[in-house]
Amino acid sequence: MDLDFSIPRLGEAKIKSPIQMSTTYGDNIANYVTDDEHILYDIEARPGMSLPDVPRELMLEKAGPRESIFFSPAHVHAGIVTCGGLCPGLNNVIRAIVRTMWFRYGVRRITGIQNGYRGFLPEYHIPTRELTPEVVDSIHTRGGTILGTSRGNGAIADVCDAISRMNLNILFTIGGDGTQKGAFLIAEEMERRGQKLSVIGVPKTIDNDLSFVQKTFGFETAVSKAVEAVSSAHIEAHDAINGIGLVKVMGRESGFIAAHTTLAMNDVNFTLIPELDFDLEGSNGLFAHLKARLERRHHAVILVAEGAGQELMAREQELPDGTDKSGNKLLGDIGLYLKTRIKHYFDAIDMEVSIKYIDPSYMIRSAPANPNDAIYCARLGSHAVHAAMSGRTRTLISQYNNHLVHIPMKMAISKRNSVDPESSLWRDVLEETHQPVLMKNGL
Repeated sequence: MDLDFSIPRLGEAKIKSPIQMSTTYGDNIANYVTDDEHILYDIEARPGMSLPDVPRELMLEKAGPRESIFFSPAHVHAGIVTCGGLCPGLNNVIRAIVRTMWFRYGVRRITGIQNGYRGFLPEYHIPTRELTPEVVDSIHTRGGTILGTSRGNGAIADVCDAISRMNLNILFTIGGDGTQKGAFLIAEEMERRGQKLSVIGVPKTIDNDLSFVQKTFGFETAVSKAVEAVSSAHIEAHDAINGIGLVKVMGRESGFIAAHTTLAMNDVNFTLIPELDFDLEGSNGLFAHLKARLERRHHAVILVAEGAGQELMAREQELPDGTDKSGNKLLGDIGLYLKTRIKHYFDAIDMEVSIKYIDPSYMIRSAPANPNDAIYCARLGSHAVHAAMSGRTRTLISQYNNHLVHIPMKMAISKRNSVDPESSLWRDVLEETHQPVLMKNGL
């Protein structure tokens, strides 16, 4: 994939920012971010390696407040929309955006679009919601989103018609891959119509699978909640005769939650992720290794991401057909499938086992953000506002190489991020679980 981190802009920023900061380093006053400040995309190096000049398109633009802005705050009408599934931290991001717009820039027209992109479409008769600091004051203490959500983008032309009728200058889209694909199309259509609309995305995917995003908000909370489920499964398994604790966590196409939960917990014996196929039967299949574990230690914990093992169910024609409203392929329930298959295997060999299956997915999605995620959400929201007011568009706010940066939407939605089976992360998981490198027969 060709890399180009150039950030689109609506025009030249000519208005003095109302935020009072410094342009001088060393005066103990917080500084504006200049347009020349960038972060290297590739930071790996080897001794003796010569470092070439890095072209601008291979550097990531630092996020933050600019000295000059594009929009006059008194003329701004901003919209905020949350889309897709729930995720810890949605209300935190909404709150940060509203408070930064109101208190830092003096913007007084901020509208919440309810129930995702569907809230733009007149046929659903969904009212908008005026957002003020008073409205969002305490929303960060609870999970979910005060704006509601839905899946699907609707007809882009109809959404853009609604944006025009509302006279929006700025649209903040809080959502995952499908949401940001829709946001990109909205920005392109508004540009084609000759209307100045800044579209800034805050990436929301609890699976942590958006490209060029080091960490998405809600991920740390998801891992902390998954750890609680694994802890319960381990206790149930340990205290039973040949106990098996089976926990399913989120991760349609990537196993980041499963991998990080494994490392945080130290009690997982088998971690199954979408990136690696595995067999059930045979000398190198899951069942044989699970049986050996029970004979040796008399209990085991299996942690599986929801997208793992889909090829097994496909071979047995246990997969649903079609996609959801976000265009995601419908998945079979790998947790229930494994529970059933494991029981049948041990019944067949007349070995007593006790299986406890836990699926904490919806408890995790609806949880309030933990402190680390709350901090991250506050920073993402405020930096989204700075990007919008400076005239950036078709841009995501991301953390990359431990800095908050601007990422072109086109780059972020180009492919999904996934666990690399040859990476240090997965190597650490294998060292923690002691499971085989591959559970495939004939290897």
